[in-house]
Amino acid sequence: MNKSAIVKATLVAGTLDILFAIVMTLKSGGDILAMLRGVAAGPFGDATQDWGVAGSIAGLLVHFAMMAIMAAALAVLLRQPRVASMNWIVVGILYGLATYLVMYGIVLPLRFGSHFPQTDPARIASALFAHVGLVGLLMTWIFRRTPQRA
Repeated sequence: MNKSAIVKATLVAGTLDILFAIVMTLKSGGDILAMLRGVAAGPFGDATQDWGVAGSIAGLLVHFAMMAIMAAALAVLLRQPRVASMNWIVVGILYGLATYLVMYGIVLPLRFGSHFPQTDPARIASALFAHVGLVGLLMTWIFRRTPQRA
């Protein structure tokens, strides 16, 4: 497994994804720190809303931990001969769609219940852009561009 590619994919995709989330939060009139506390609420529960800045920092750490898991999972997938032989753009799109389906079809509904799945076309498009463009395609490109260590 190419650890440097996992770290690079985590940091680059994670940073661009959280910046996108910040822009979308600001665009909708939301509070960035509250959005980050909402991310932390996934594993830590609603009490994170009372944690103040510490809850926001926890949300940022949760975000990057999830990105590291996504990058490591992609690294494992890319070691499969059938996947490794595919065009990286196809792999990136499929992986981005898979991460979207897992997040919006399993993770968020299990944690937050009836708020998911989303039905607003603009929100769906925004989430798909983040998952396909900023996670799937970008991470796959980074893995293809990072030299393998022996």
